[in-house]
Amino acid sequence: MPQWTVVTVSAEETRLLGRLLGELVAPGEVFLVSGPLGAGKTCFAQGLAAGLGVPTDQPVTSPTYSLMHIHNGRIPFYHFDLYRLSHLDDLSDLGYDEFAEGDGLTLVEWADRIVGDLEASLEISIEKVDDLKRHFDFRAVGEGAEALVEHLAASWRVRA
Repeated sequence: MPQWTVVTVSAEETRLLGRLLGELVAPGEVFLVSGPLGAGKTCFAQGLAAGLGVPTDQPVTSPTYSLMHIHNGRIPFYHFDLYRLSHLDDLSDLGYDEFAEGDGLTLVEWADRIVGDLEASLEISIEKVDDLKRHFDFRAVGEGAEALVEHLAASWRVRA
């Protein structure tokens, strides 16, 4: 299953989807997330953080101005926001290469704004359908990510 689509119907369900994925993640994964303003990228990231065991006293917010936040859970969570960047070279100043594919999960919001290719294991596109409903498209890049998407789809189907 290289690709999977799902619709969430609330912010809580968007966080749940992120949490389920966070529970499955192994170190070295890089997720590229795209979607318009207000699509739920940060809400999804909050769920990922919960699934990674990031303590609730470490709020997960969009790093739009700082460009990156690091959260500590069972593995480190490197949360990038590229809204204010436009070139791949801009990432080197942030030390991106040191984090991506390292000892944690790297999540890149606004990945579609960068000119040039970023290596990824999973590309996630979020579309805002209405005030509450979001359409997610997960595209696996590589064999390991295919298994991750399959496990996420199975977890979603059996969720409580």
